[in-house]
Amino acid sequence: MIFNRTRVSFLVAGTMLAMSGTVFASGFALIEQSASGMGNAFAGGAASAEDASTIFFNPAGMSQVRGRQVVVALHAIKPSAKFSDTGSTAAAGQALGGNGGDAGSLAFVPNFYYVMEVNSQTKFGLGINAPFGLKTEYDAGWIGRFQAMKSEVKTVNVNPSVSYQMNETVTLGLGVDYQKIDAELTNKQSLGAGVEGNTKVSGSDNAWGFNLGALFQVSPDTRVGLAYRSSINYNLSGDLLVTNPVGAVLVNTSVTADIKTPDSLSISGFKKIDDKWDVMGDFTWTGWSKFKELRVVDSIGATRSLTFENWKNTYRFSIGANHHYNEQWTSRIGIAFDQGPVEDQYRTARIPDNDRTWLAIGGKYATSSNSSVDVGYAHLFVKDSSISNDKGGATGTSTPATVGNLVGTYKNSVDILSVQYTHSF
Repeated sequence: MIFNRTRVSFLVAGTMLAMSGTVFASGFALIEQSASGMGNAFAGGAASAEDASTIFFNPAGMSQVRGRQVVVALHAIKPSAKFSDTGSTAAAGQALGGNGGDAGSLAFVPNFYYVMEVNSQTKFGLGINAPFGLKTEYDAGWIGRFQAMKSEVKTVNVNPSVSYQMNETVTLGLGVDYQKIDAELTNKQSLGAGVEGNTKVSGSDNAWGFNLGALFQVSPDTRVGLAYRSSINYNLSGDLLVTNPVGAVLVNTSVTADIKTPDSLSISGFKKIDDKWDVMGDFTWTGWSKFKELRVVDSIGATRSLTFENWKNTYRFSIGANHHYNEQWTSRIGIAFDQGPVEDQYRTARIPDNDRTWLAIGGKYATSSNSSVDVGYAHLFVKDSSISNDKGGATGTSTPATVGNLVGTYKNSVDILSVQYTHSF
């Protein structure tokens, strides 16, 4: 039985890339931060300021929240990722395997927001949410098992914020983000002679960032919002564990990787047409082009792998509308186009995403003068993705002999159902 050290280097790079890349890529970033915004496909996010969830989208929007308010939301997110083989080859000495089933896994993402009035000009808020996350898992024995099996990433973000209303036209906002990330990623290890081991990488980190916002009340019925979220510097620390089929440990070492997430800038508009209709729109830019390489080092500072990435900046466009039937019932609709950051030639089994189009609907029911319930649903039509990968996403650190060559297409989609309770007091 031969253990391939080069393959271990690839596994460290590939799994740590998934720990970072799939977490904060545009295609897997969690914009699902409120059910009230879901119904509009988050159009007007930085300008709508309908409730306390504005803490995430634009902290300056807290000026529109009267008194104290609590928002609690839950999102059920079900991605679908189905691979079809069009010419894959197996790793040396290994069986080819199947297509892997549906790699998408159901996940539940909660949000919590609280806003209170400090004085007539100043509001304080606290948001707790999950800005990034992923859970995918392929069936046992699939073609790409040496590149990816299970990928699960969770984040928790604590975001205290403050807004200050300078005058009747301009409000400024500032938030601080304390973020924790945890990840567990697995795949098979080719040990030669038809023997397959198991690889698991788990790791975590805490890091700080900030978000800024400005809200302009252009007229009594029109608002424009501008919001910026900073990049966050992570130093991911994790353990790489490789075992043989009977559980004997072949590799157990610590690894780290410095990751800098992209910053983002949003500009949004909100206009009340009349007593029945509101319209809104949003444009968001995400600065992915700064993510060019991933360097993974072990506990003694030696570079285990250097992966070159050429990710692209992404854009998101959205428009939406509200219809107020009466004081109790509001319906919502929205559409969005969301670019993915991964070029075809860099796509891996852990990141089979592509550009997507959102179609969203939702509604709000005021249960009393102080409370309301929002429900939103969106279906994301994801462009089919091609993959031709014999390196698992790492440049120059593996060969088809150790990981095979994964060649085929992905059919992807996402369904999201959100519910929210808002209470003012």
